[in-house]
Amino acid sequence: MRRVLITGIAGGLARQVAKELLSRGDHVVGVDYRELKNREPELKDLEVFQANYNKTVIEDIFRKNSFTHVLHLGRVGNLKESSGKRFDLNVVGSQKIMNLCVQHGVTRLVVMSTFHIYGAHPANHIPISEEEPLRAGMDFPQLADAIQLDNMAATWVWRHEDVHVCVLRPTNVIGPMLRNTISELLRQPTIPRLLGFDPMMQFLHEKDLADAIVLACDKEQRGIFNVTGRGVIPWTTAIEIAGSKSIPLPSSAVRFAVKYFSALPEYLVNFFKYPCVISDKAFRDSFGYQARVSIAQSIETTVAEARELARQKLLAKHSR
Repeated sequence: MRRVLITGIAGGLARQVAKELLSRGDHVVGVDYRELKNREPELKDLEVFQANYNKTVIEDIFRKNSFTHVLHLGRVGNLKESSGKRFDLNVVGSQKIMNLCVQHGVTRLVVMSTFHIYGAHPANHIPISEEEPLRAGMDFPQLADAIQLDNMAATWVWRHEDVHVCVLRPTNVIGPMLRNTISELLRQPTIPRLLGFDPMMQFLHEKDLADAIVLACDKEQRGIFNVTGRGVIPWTTAIEIAGSKSIPLPSSAVRFAVKYFSALPEYLVNFFKYPCVISDKAFRDSFGYQARVSIAQSIETTVAEARELARQKLLAKHSR
């Protein structure tokens, strides 16, 4: 029986992965600096710890469990957390987890990164392969911790061959269980777009990414891999599929947009100007992966739950 540690277990994606592994009979332990609320019935056998990734509690968790696999899905992308805390969790904490993997004989480590580290830039190739330079840090220090995490994990791919390290760089991940920036933005009744720009974009449904993580857990291929969904569409088409109205804004109003849409990080603005289209050919070839959910289905399911909740609230208000 495999013994699997999943970080970031309070997030919707990590919970989906945990459900799949538990259904297979794996022993699964989850850890997160956040509290896990509203645990689903499928997770009744999940052992959960609330702790920062660089504290002694993590050492105790590794000591008491003979983990064979570690899925480090707990990268903190929430900019509401201070830069110091993000660095503490994403860089210092990740380094500790990776060191513990070596010390305790873990044979498979999957690390979640992000395609944002490539940066959206007019000089980007289309599509971007895993060998392309990481441009994001040039303009936005907000992504510095994410780039450091990715670089550190990428180095471990070849430094610690016994651990079989796999780094995943997924594109825009969306889905009904996620509360990340892009999912929340698509749920808005009005969504900004920049005048003169309509970049091609990719979306990856949470179920497809969960499948990709499980595939990476099952196999031993080492390396860095992009992960994408099915197809590429313009941003304006994504807004139409979401059933939202678009707000055309001049580039001079970017600061207003960032302030008005408070959850929108400034570094994401360039992704609504320039394309950052990635290729996941290496992952498909190495793991036999194929995304199953279409772009339209991905967007529609992402917004449906939120729209239905808003409708119910409106009906409840008028029925009083």
